[in-house]
Amino acid sequence: MKVIWNSEIVDRSEVTIDPEDRGYQFGDGIYEVIRAYNKEFFCLDEHLDRFFSSAEKIEMHVPYTKNELKHLANRLLSETGVNTGNLYLQLTRGVASPRNHMYPDASVLPMLTGTFTETERDQQMLDKGIHTIVTEDIRWLKCDIKMISLLGNIMVKHEAHKKNAYEAILHRDGIVTECSAANVAIVKNGVIHTHPDGNLILPGITKLVWKRCAERLGIPVVEEPFSLDELYNADEIFCSSTTMEVMPVKKLDNKVFFSETAGSVTRKLQEAYKAEIEQCCGKLPVH
Repeated sequence: MKVIWNSEIVDRSEVTIDPEDRGYQFGDGIYEVIRAYNKEFFCLDEHLDRFFSSAEKIEMHVPYTKNELKHLANRLLSETGVNTGNLYLQLTRGVASPRNHMYPDASVLPMLTGTFTETERDQQMLDKGIHTIVTEDIRWLKCDIKMISLLGNIMVKHEAHKKNAYEAILHRDGIVTECSAANVAIVKNGVIHTHPDGNLILPGITKLVWKRCAERLGIPVVEEPFSLDELYNADEIFCSSTTMEVMPVKKLDNKVFFSETAGSVTRKLQEAYKAEIEQCCGKLPVH
């Protein structure tokens, strides 16, 4: 399998990671997951803009222009032959020895890697929805940076897995933030409510798209913090991410929100989001 390694496309077997790479030792790095459909990237520009924004927030120099990264990503997509799948793009601060918590000087070059995983759209899951749990948000206070230090996210995701759920919806002192690997929104009386962007949540690319869809559909969106009580008493709940798209929540802890079909607002957003994909990447297969 071909992968990105710094400025080259190489066989995966050629890649070596130094034990003193700061990504390996400190989790000192950033990443993006970018979806491709029909051999075309969806929202590539928006993902790369967030990649550079994350780098800026941790004072990391990206030794590539946006166009250079687009070129590498498209080369990898072509050379792997992936039709529908996810590009994982990661930049660490590089190899600095001896190990030191301080940022190294400019002579240490960041290391770029990128891998593709072929993953089809799961239309069945999009139709049926997912089970979720509620748990405390134990992560740090800079969740707007798409960093590779994801131990807090992993712990709450595993908590959901232990309870046979797909996702964990997080809260800080009773205020809902997001999920372990997705944004979350509720619908009440035809209005969508979601946590505003800021340091407590990741500014989602999929969230950007569904907000644009909602505006076009005339569905009001309120970006204000909402409580656990409002979550449990919502008419609909949905999660959103690059890999899940707009995903209805069927069950929250022990409460079931629908039996066969997701709520009307969620379904409208799903269809509008699919239309955005098809406008960019071509017709999606019917399952």
